[in-house]
Amino acid sequence: MQSAVDTHVYTIYFFLAIMLFNFYSVSREKDFMTLAKRLRVMTPLYHLTNAIVIYTGTIVAFYAQVMSITIFLMIPASIFLLVIEIKRYKKMRVIKLDNIQAQEEFYKFAKKVYTIEIMVIVSIYIISKVF
Repeated sequence: MQSAVDTHVYTIYFFLAIMLFNFYSVSREKDFMTLAKRLRVMTPLYHLTNAIVIYTGTIVAFYAQVMSITIFLMIPASIFLLVIEIKRYKKMRVIKLDNIQAQEEFYKFAKKVYTIEIMVIVSIYIISKVF
């Protein structure tokens, strides 16, 4: 049981690291095409890591046989992170190279998305420590 919990926790740390890297990339990279290529590479890794978090979390929850408020919050949080990242990707992929205004709007949108994602992970962590 402990190894499943450890795997779940380390995967969450890796997931958070991916979010922080994406946020850093959006904050620092000024060339949109370079940013789009980088995020296009990171998106499958993001979703794979989220899937691993969901899978290991399911194993831990069923093994513990206790449905707490924390588990009930983790499920919609994982789904929310999946959906919001898909929305970010869909918004990014339709932006043309010559559409500077859409690129600037995307930078603001992506920063908001990654800030929300990081806040969700941190708030779930805090809730899991309280309950």
